[in-house]
Amino acid sequence: MKISDILRSKGSAVITVHPDAPIEEALRTLVEHDIGALVVADGTIQGIFTERDVLRAAATDVHRLANAQVRDLMTADVVTATPDHDIQHVMDVMTSRRIRHLPVLAGDVVCGMISMRDVINALRQSAQTENQQLHAYITGTPL
Repeated sequence: MKISDILRSKGSAVITVHPDAPIEEALRTLVEHDIGALVVADGTIQGIFTERDVLRAAATDVHRLANAQVRDLMTADVVTATPDHDIQHVMDVMTSRRIRHLPVLAGDVVCGMISMRDVINALRQSAQTENQQLHAYITGTPL
């Protein structure tokens, strides 16, 4: 299974935020869309802003959040995937790097975002389909 299969199923919408946006705006956007990460972009991808970025900053200096911009807290070293990446590869990268959100790039263009939840759901659905097919094969019943 490829990342493009996941995006075809879940959609390719990506919520972005500008690096100069105030943290308050980014937090409202996360809550409004019920998501855990935003791609930080100003034409090109500059970073990723996640719930963990906020927690790390708050644990260090909670007062810093009041006047911070997204660029101050974002993760600039973004790990990305491509639509052609295999789901197993992406799962290994997400696990080893301890990340839950992965922007998907086609060239320099952000064409989607996948989360660990998306990967787990895709694997669960794949296993369920395989189980149904095996059951139908063993029992001789049509699908």
